[in-house]
Amino acid sequence: MPLRHGGTLLFRSIMCLLFAIMLAGCSATGQPQSESAELASYARAVPIRGSDGPYLLGPGDHVHIRAYDDTNLTGDYEVNSAGYVSVPLIGQVKAAGLTTRQLENAIVARMKGRIAQDPKINVEIATYASFYIFGEVKKAGVYPFQPGLTVADAVATAGGLTYRANEDSIVVQHAGARTQQVVPLNVPVKIYPGDNIRVSERIF
Repeated sequence: MPLRHGGTLLFRSIMCLLFAIMLAGCSATGQPQSESAELASYARAVPIRGSDGPYLLGPGDHVHIRAYDDTNLTGDYEVNSAGYVSVPLIGQVKAAGLTTRQLENAIVARMKGRIAQDPKINVEIATYASFYIFGEVKKAGVYPFQPGLTVADAVATAGGLTYRANEDSIVVQHAGARTQQVVPLNVPVKIYPGDNIRVSERIF
């Protein structure tokens, strides 16, 4: 009897171990996730450009620079493809990756002691860089960005989907990112200035 009881316990232990391994294997091989887990995976895809924090400038953005001591510097400037703004009397100032406050400080540092002793500069975003949408939409092209825009909003801006569109395969590449993410249309994924969106064709 003791031997039989011990064998039963050993058998149960082995079966429990095998069951745990099977569960781990299913998780590792990427079985279908729940909808909430799927949404969480999209949320973890942090874009290079734009976030819930202070906005970082990038190519295509236009900024309004106001110099209180020198009206020659006041005006609208575009962040060029290299990430710089060209300011009169100062030259090229790196703007990409900076907040407007940080750009203010950079301009002040360049001016101080050369153009003004105590320069006062204010920088605001005039317009954001546009986003691009192409593929199976009715009006592919370049459109102005507005804060809070989602993939569904972008599709609507482009006239909606064509009858060939695959609503479950919207390819989003954030500006500056090397990777793409594929999202369904009904997931509220935010887009940011300079993003590229491609609506795939449905396979009939």
